[in-house]
Amino acid sequence: MADSTHPAGQVPARPAAVPSQTASPEGKAAPKAPPSRPSLASPNAAPVLTKLTPPFSVRVAQFFWIVSFFVGGFGVVYDVIIRQEQLPLIVEAVRAVDPSRSEPTYTTAADIIFWSLFGILVGVLLVQITLMVSFMSRRPNVRWWQLLTWVVQVVALALALDLALTGEHAEPLRIVLAAQCALVLLALLASVMPKAIAWSARKHDVVRHRQDDAAVE
Repeated sequence: MADSTHPAGQVPARPAAVPSQTASPEGKAAPKAPPSRPSLASPNAAPVLTKLTPPFSVRVAQFFWIVSFFVGGFGVVYDVIIRQEQLPLIVEAVRAVDPSRSEPTYTTAADIIFWSLFGILVGVLLVQITLMVSFMSRRPNVRWWQLLTWVVQVVALALALDLALTGEHAEPLRIVLAAQCALVLLALLASVMPKAIAWSARKHDVVRHRQDDAAVE
């Protein structure tokens, strides 16, 4: 039996251990399954501000408002066109109330009545346009101001029927102003429907992203 010799002071190196592998029934090593990937989607998604389409009743109210603006604008232009024909009729209406005044007084009163009606028509129209923008922006208490402008329109029309809207040329203007009042009333009725009120009270549209939407992004 031959003895193996090593240098002095040295210990023979041990052979490296070979890792054991679990053998499959067929004699092959079975690979380890990779760990499952954690989900990146959360059911508690943060709310996101968005702009949804207003309900049908709000769209109807907006439509009637816009149509009333066109009708009112036509009435304002037509009122200026028939001014020369209306001034003598207004003078006669004022004279019938108080026949003891001088002629310049009647002429001045006729001008005041005409331009007062014109100013009311233009002012109410501009205010209603501003209020409609506020209504579509969901500002609070806008409907009450819109109702007030409608009351002003109706009162002005009733007072002007016997003073500024007399004669044959004023008949189309009376129809136009009455149609404008009717359109405004329809717009107000559409704006107080339950869905329109809920839309205004909500102030903002808030949605949550779905899990499939988050995965796509």
